[in-house]
Amino acid sequence: MRHCCPWLTFALLASLAVLLSPPSVRAQTATPLAPLPAIAPAAGPAAPATPAATKPSDPLRLTLNLEGTERPGEVSVAVQLVVVMTLLTLAPSLVILMTSFTRIVIVLGFVRSAVGVANAPANQIIVGISLFLTFFIMGPVFERMNTEAVQPYLAGKMTSVEALDKASVPLKDFMLRQTRTRDLEFFLELGRFGPTPVKELPLRVIVPAFVISELQTAFQMGFLLFLPFLVIDFLVASVLMALGMMMMPPVAVSLPFKLLLFVLVDGWHLVVRALVESFHS
Repeated sequence: MRHCCPWLTFALLASLAVLLSPPSVRAQTATPLAPLPAIAPAAGPAAPATPAATKPSDPLRLTLNLEGTERPGEVSVAVQLVVVMTLLTLAPSLVILMTSFTRIVIVLGFVRSAVGVANAPANQIIVGISLFLTFFIMGPVFERMNTEAVQPYLAGKMTSVEALDKASVPLKDFMLRQTRTRDLEFFLELGRFGPTPVKELPLRVIVPAFVISELQTAFQMGFLLFLPFLVIDFLVASVLMALGMMMMPPVAVSLPFKLLLFVLVDGWHLVVRALVESFHS
């Protein structure tokens, strides 16, 4: 018993040291226990699930095309806006060079010069008359373009590219009817084109040939308009010279006679009628 007391005393002191030691030291000396089962949370709104790790996707690819999903071959809206803005910018040139406007405005300018008045009618009036006569002459062409191209495009029956091709056909037919064959052959030779059927002629050949033909026709009509007024100038100048009035300008005397002649023969009616009938329908 006397030998066991020191060991009992040592064991009691060690137990007291463990009990009185800090929690961190006690956790190191304690025997690890099995983990407790997780307690299910109370019923409530479900927490958003954390997305699982996904497999790295393929590299991004960008593809540009001009095809629509519903109507294949359709040009995108952005490209259509660019085309429309370009057409609006070139509209004056298109009206002047691809319609009857060129011939009409040149002939009316010759009429004013032949009569001898500088500003009557004014430039705005001549351009306005020429514009409305152009709409009158080009009316059947515009109606055909609207029927064959514009309305089917608005109804969704054809794409914008097809509509442009359809709309150019009536305009080509009109220009070809007014164009001389030698002018077409001239530009075909300049462009080094081979034998080309009429229906397959491009616009870059038809338009310049049409403009040259219109200028030629307008100058021929202007020459015929100058002849009667030139005769009046000769007669007035001869009479003044015979009377010895060489200091009197013949233009001042012949102008009233030319205006009188133009009014008596209903000159504007004859000029406009000749202009309208000069275009081959």
